[in-house]
Amino acid sequence: MNISIVIPLFNEEESLPELHDWIKRVMDENKYSYEILFIDDGSKDKSWQVIEALSEKNPCVKAIKFRRNYGKSPGLHVGFDAAQGDVVITMDADLQDSPDEIPELYNMIISGKYDLVSGWKQKRFDNTFTKNIPSKLYNWTNRKISGIQLHDMNCGLKAYRKEVVKSIEVYGEMHRFIPVLAKNAGFYNIGEKVVQHQARKYGVSKFGWERFINGFLDLMTITFLSKFGKRPMHFFGLIGTLMFMVGLFSALYLGCDKLYHAWNHLSARLLTQRPSFYIALTSMILGTMLFLAGFIGELILRNSGDRNHYLLDKKINIS
Repeated sequence: MNISIVIPLFNEEESLPELHDWIKRVMDENKYSYEILFIDDGSKDKSWQVIEALSEKNPCVKAIKFRRNYGKSPGLHVGFDAAQGDVVITMDADLQDSPDEIPELYNMIISGKYDLVSGWKQKRFDNTFTKNIPSKLYNWTNRKISGIQLHDMNCGLKAYRKEVVKSIEVYGEMHRFIPVLAKNAGFYNIGEKVVQHQARKYGVSKFGWERFINGFLDLMTITFLSKFGKRPMHFFGLIGTLMFMVGLFSALYLGCDKLYHAWNHLSARLLTQRPSFYIALTSMILGTMLFLAGFIGELILRNSGDRNHYLLDKKINIS
């Protein structure tokens, strides 16, 4: 099969028939073998009934329905798990992503140059103040932290080699950082393509301002886990040791200073009256706690079932 199109959705009954017909026309024109995977994220409207009707007309339509709303990441996860095409395309169900972009995205993957291609909605029709400006700031931060030079990391329109989607786990709200997950899994050939952005035709956006705050926190999480997830002692142990040593040397200095004054019969304040004493003591306590956190993390990791979970690329004469 050439292409699997994974479409997570929530309350999009109005747009689904038009989206399906648009995709089918593009697929037929290019003579692709394909499947359309609709992932209904617990819609409250008639989205599922619409999908059932579409599947009766087109056997290439497949669908999964959640009992309740879980979010976009779980939808993509089950879609990736079910996808069978050599190239997997993801797109939103609100008609803001154009299926006419699919052939070029497909060719960029099939050429072998890219493992993942992300869309870039260079010209947007969203509200400038509530979406465009925060989105630009958000993507700038992503580029600086992740090192992946994409202008629109959260664009729903993406293309992947099949091996990519089978090698990553999308959970929580990590759908915003699939390129980062792919890079951490060893897929470094990540590119982007300027794609057409359609103005929303039906309904309203399902995402609010909180996505920017949550997105930044998720980026911090995934960056930390990618660097120290398998070696927590390297992070907590290093910081803990440094803090403990700073506190220890500060305490030794204060003690020696106190002894010097006492030996020379000079007046000096009690150690308990000096703020630096409590700073040194606090540094030693925090350093010890951080070191122990790293040590406990290592103990947990050594008893974890996936501590040696690595992704293999190729084999020769090994079954």
